[in-house]
Amino acid sequence: MKIHISIDRQQLDLLNDENTVISSYLISSARKGVGQQRGSFCTPLGMHIIRAKIGENQPINAVFVKRRPTGEIYTPELASRYPGRDWILTRIMWLSGCEIGFNRLGLVDTMRRYIYIHGSPDSAEMGKPGSIGCIRMHNDDLLDLFGRVAVGTPIEINP
Repeated sequence: MKIHISIDRQQLDLLNDENTVISSYLISSARKGVGQQRGSFCTPLGMHIIRAKIGENQPINAVFVKRRPTGEIYTPELASRYPGRDWILTRIMWLSGCEIGFNRLGLVDTMRRYIYIHGSPDSAEMGKPGSIGCIRMHNDDLLDLFGRVAVGTPIEINP
């Protein structure tokens, strides 16, 4: 298995070993576009792997802060108490860059930038940029993808 993410199409494709697309999902990448620099709030490009999968036994809409479940379950009422919060829900797939000097190590390190594929509220619009760097997905799509990929799965993020 491997993952291809197209920023232009705002789409994540899951491919089998023969490079055949077996599933496609709408995503939301960074509102500020693509970029590698720490602090840019951009989505990094290039070759990555899934370094860690987090939240396997958590319920749908479980809220995460710093990769830890808070014990909260996302609801519109909870959202109204924390306007503007960047919600990380349900599961996290933490990405690590594979290209030294481009998306790995130094000021361009994807993992140290805490770039994830993660769940988001059902009200979050997919198909257009809106995150602060991560790849957001609707929870049902994320659960499907999470169950199909392993740590180490290659990911290519292209403009």
